[in-house]
Amino acid sequence: MYHRLILTSLLKRFSEPRNFIQVLAGPRQTGKTTLSRQVLDELKLPGHYASADEPLLKGSSWLEQQWETARALLRYSHRKAVLVLDEIQKIPHWPETVKRLWEEDSRAGNSLYIVILGSSQLLVQKGLTESLAGRFEITPVTHWSFDEMHAAFGWNIDEYIFYGGYPGSAGLIKDYERWMHYIKDSLIETTVSKDILLMTRVDKPTLLRRLFELGIAYSGQVLSYQKMLGQLQDAGNTVTLAHYLELLGGAGLLTGLSKYAGQTVRQRASSPKFVALNTALISAQMHQTFEDVKSDREAWGRLVESAVGAGLANAVKGTDIRLYYWAGGNVEVDYVLTKGERIIAIEVKSGRKKGSLPGIEKFSKEFPVTRKLLVGEQGIPLKEFFKTPVQGLFAI
Repeated sequence: MYHRLILTSLLKRFSEPRNFIQVLAGPRQTGKTTLSRQVLDELKLPGHYASADEPLLKGSSWLEQQWETARALLRYSHRKAVLVLDEIQKIPHWPETVKRLWEEDSRAGNSLYIVILGSSQLLVQKGLTESLAGRFEITPVTHWSFDEMHAAFGWNIDEYIFYGGYPGSAGLIKDYERWMHYIKDSLIETTVSKDILLMTRVDKPTLLRRLFELGIAYSGQVLSYQKMLGQLQDAGNTVTLAHYLELLGGAGLLTGLSKYAGQTVRQRASSPKFVALNTALISAQMHQTFEDVKSDREAWGRLVESAVGAGLANAVKGTDIRLYYWAGGNVEVDYVLTKGERIIAIEVKSGRKKGSLPGIEKFSKEFPVTRKLLVGEQGIPLKEFFKTPVQGLFAI
């Protein structure tokens, strides 16, 4: 499973002579802290964990203190040690401080391994590329897959489609109201207020929140930026909306897929297709129980289509595979995967009435499609599709 592969990869990297800063970036409640603790346990090395995700104001001096605490472990053990820094993007000017301290250890020959955790991949990566180029390796940590939720909690495919991939919420699903409030208060609100609004300049925070709500409501659908502005009743501009959507994507909440056109310029100019990156974000806004949504063919079909999109969007992170949609006239291809020159067109059959007809045949006439996949009813069963690694779709 994906998170186990991350652990194996980290353990291998720590055995190599070249010491890079290891970065785990991904949404809240996806197991980054657990992974870092597993590294410490399996390496059997002394380690120090410190988190900047606390109410007390922290700065460079706090970071230096944590670094010195880890250095002390080296002196006591005469071996190697690991320093884990969580939510580091919340420390002002952290890249410069990390660079200075890391280079001091490199010159001194200290075997201090650094693991950085961050809940906003966009903001963490920005800091790394600005000051630490060539000194780090970044690993995206995504929402949990069906395989992982099934192995850990015994969920079936329908439970995964409704409750999504937040492991911390698994113990609450028997009480929908409690589960819903956990998703809204502990995950959505915390991510928006602490991981986005406090970490980067947002001139219109209300617009960002409303964009998130709109995107969740329209997950699986294409909406032009002009229509978004009309729906949001805001006098903003499309550039601002595109930026806010990028921030939401970087925090693991909501992304906007580009239309596949074979030309990068046209892809970037296209209307985005909203995809909630975890279906729990949709279910928590529905105010309907699992049983109610299951009996509503339209609502359930929407969740199924979003679950497929979320699974693909999470699976392609950190790979050379790209995810798009395609539309032409009144026909549409739900999802398009590309790897090099190979193209996979995916239609999701969920039983939901769509506003446009499947367009795989028309799409195939315009582009050299490698594979055409039907997922769901009369096609690949959802369970089998979710269990297939995205790389495996290109291997057949």
